[in-house]
Parts: sequence; structure tokens; C-alpha cells
Amino acid sequence: MNCKNCDSKVTSKYCPDCGHPATIKRIDGHYLIHEIEHVLHFERGILYTIRELITNPGQNIKNYLSENRSRLVKPVIFIILTSLLYSIVIGFFHLEDGYVNYMEDNMQSTTGKMFKWVQGHYGYANMIMGIFIALWMKLFFRKYDYNLFELLILLCFVMGIAMLIMAIFGLIEGITHLNIMQIGGILAVIYVTYAIGQFYDRRKIFTYVKVFFAYILGTLVLSLSILIIGGILDKIKNTFL
Repeated sequence: MNCKNCDSKVTSKYCPDCGHPATIKRIDGHYLIHEIEHVLHFERGILYTIRELITNPGQNIKNYLSENRSRLVKPVIFIILTSLLYSIVIGFFHLEDGYVNYMEDNMQSTTGKMFKWVQGHYGYANMIMGIFIALWMKLFFRKYDYNLFELLILLCFVMGIAMLIMAIFGLIEGITHLNIMQIGGILAVIYVTYAIGQFYDRRKIFTYVKVFFAYILGTLVLSLSILIIGGILDKIKNTFL
């Protein structure tokens, strides 16, 4: 038979050119269980990734960028999963997160809708905010030879852990009704500062100071951009409609 993936001739269980199986097993309960175990597997799955990013974030992310990209979960998938978990916790317990909090009289304005979208799609919003943070990091750490895309990978990992920290505190607040979400937010910022500082130069205190300001400035630029773009679109809409 011919391979269903590359159309090469197959005489064994796998294609000699691309390695695709000659016959794909039917999806059943065993397949789904195997996929879940693969994602959660402690040696190569999300639990292993979380452990490595907590114990030694800087070196593990450096290894991912330059040596081995199979040990950790893919960064974009990681931040989307952790942000989804955070959103589920916040939505289930109806908590006021304060992570991105915008209030105005007319939430139907373009600006209000944009902030509402951010509040409902933290995974994508984190990646957008990561672009602004990465630009500030590129400015503050000019002597390091990391391009913008490598810095975005770094931010996907560390901000994923930050969302996980806030999800845990949200879960505790939802169960105990203790007002601790702000503590989770502070710890999340501390972790991001620590992890990125470890990535650059763990020995210099000034490294962590620059990382902190890069994070804060990136967050502020995102909010300012939404206000400006939303305001312009509202003016255009009011003028022509």
C-alpha cells in the first residue's frame, strides 16, 4: 500500500520515508486515556514542565531555546492551558480577579468591549501583552543576543506559571472565602520577575529591577493601547454612524 501521509510505498507497519503508521488505530476509550496520560505525564508533560519552571526556570528555558525542545510542554499550549484553568476557576466561583479590571459607565463602548475580551481570553491576551513586555526587555537587555520570538517563548512559560499561581489562589479564595486574590497577584509578579531575572543574570539585583519595570511597562502599554485604539474607533463610529 501507499502511505496516507506522503504517498510513498509502504511494506511494513511504518512508512520508511516519513514514519507515519501504515494503519491508524481507531479512536476509543483507551486512546483518550493515553492522550490524557501523555499530557499529564510527569517526565515530559505539564506536571514536569511546572516543576522545572518553578525549581530552575532560567536554565530550563535556556535549554529549551538552544538544546532540547522535547522536555517541556510547547510554550503556547502551556500558557493557553494555564490561562484556561485560571478563567475556569474565576468563572466558577464568580471572583473579582483584578488582573485586568476596567470599569466605565458604558461597557458597550469599543474600549469596554476590548477590555471585556481581555478578561475573557487571558491566554491570547497574555501573548499580546507579552509582545509589549518583550519589547521593553529587548530595550533593557540590549547586550543579550535574544530575538523577539525567543523572548516571547520565555514569557509564555513564565506567565503561564503566573496564571497557575493566580488560579491556585482563586481556588483557595473560592473555597474558603478568604480575600487572597491580591496576594496571588503579587506572588505572580514576584515569580515573573524572579524567573526572567534568572534567565538573564541571577547574580545581579539590578537585573531583577529591570525585569520588574519591563513587566509593569508592558502591562501599562497594553492598557494604554486599548484605551487609545478604543477611543479612536468610538470617535469614528460616532462621527460616521
